[in-house]
Amino acid sequence: MSEKSSKESQQTHDKPVEAWLTDMDGVLVHEEEALPGAKEFLSALADNDVPYLVLTNNSIFTTRDLAARLHRCGLEVPEDRIWTSALATAEFLKIQSPETSVMAVGEAGLTTALYTAGFTMTTSDPEYVVLGETRSYDFQTITQAIRLINRGAKFIATNPDATGPSSQGVLPATGAVAAMVTKATGKQPYFVGKPSPIMIRGGLNKLGAHSETTALVGDRMDTDIQAGIETGLRSYLVLSGSTKESEIERFPFRPGGVYESIADLVEIVEEHAKA
Repeated sequence: MSEKSSKESQQTHDKPVEAWLTDMDGVLVHEEEALPGAKEFLSALADNDVPYLVLTNNSIFTTRDLAARLHRCGLEVPEDRIWTSALATAEFLKIQSPETSVMAVGEAGLTTALYTAGFTMTTSDPEYVVLGETRSYDFQTITQAIRLINRGAKFIATNPDATGPSSQGVLPATGAVAAMVTKATGKQPYFVGKPSPIMIRGGLNKLGAHSETTALVGDRMDTDIQAGIETGLRSYLVLSGSTKESEIERFPFRPGGVYESIADLVEIVEEHAKA
């Protein structure tokens, strides 16, 4: 690690970290493999009874799906320790307009979250059109969503990510499709996922944690670190995912620390747990 990154990592705080939020892809796993230190980091949290959540902007999968994926990578994370943009969206809408009607463009992660939160799925005059991630965007469905938004439906998107990873390369994601819908309707969506503070605050509420004593670990400056900073968390960047060290200077904000991987944070978890 560079001298600059080491200095950034030495920030001190008055209060110990009592809860952790960690991104999933690029921090704990890459594709179907656990990243160095992921297992030890999760073990340190569990062994010291430290509350935590694993976050993902991906709204395709249910928490059961994601727990199974992590298990295949050798990481044991209970379903109730996973917080997705789909769950955050459902919780947000539940506060805004309980038991209303929505048209959902997405897969099981989104539709399950919305059903569980008590929403009615319809394509007949819904209050909201909710756009999420899917592996096969259907032109007819997108056209229907555009027409409903033009008729007055409110436009919500689970996350602003323009692309997502795959073994063959990047894939267009929610943000890219949302841009197409915006171009056709003139309506901007309200994004719930990172970097929106809505997703982070929902996670804090789920944990019963306070921002002053919570840390966030992420691999992207433009989503994870920005979200952490905007909600007052200690925000740590790991270089095992999207953002490279040379790119940090491009942003007008700084992480609280920069580390090669989550392996470098295991000792910090243990130190704060004993404080």
